[in-house]
Amino acid sequence: MTVTIWVDDWQMQCCGQSFAPGDVVSWNLVEVDPEDYADIVGDERAAGIDFREEHHGDAQGAQERLEVLAVAEVHCRYGADAGPHPVPGTAVLVPVEKADGWAKARPGVCFSGYLVTARRVAEEEEGPAARGR
Repeated sequence: MTVTIWVDDWQMQCCGQSFAPGDVVSWNLVEVDPEDYADIVGDERAAGIDFREEHHGDAQGAQERLEVLAVAEVHCRYGADAGPHPVPGTAVLVPVEKADGWAKARPGVCFSGYLVTARRVAEEEEGPAARGR
């Protein structure tokens, strides 16, 4: 079974470790309310987000071993009235071969995070490609 995980740009930039499709990672996953991501990625994509990755002490989550299947950068425009907030309908998803917390600048939008498609990995499945995160 595959899951979709949101990874914040700031978490990766702060102290995240890079990852790529094919890597096996160990992440603390926290269930999400898809509405929290609707303005960033749109209602339809947000409905498919199962978890967010958290590595700053959020004790709600469960540590999981996952094989990364696909990674997409998420860029969107931010409005400035009443504080910066995502502008609905402006999401741009860019498939990438590696996530390191930094993204090439795109005109009119800002990098927000990653949408990661992954599958849970049993301990006996882990091989030489496994990398703890």
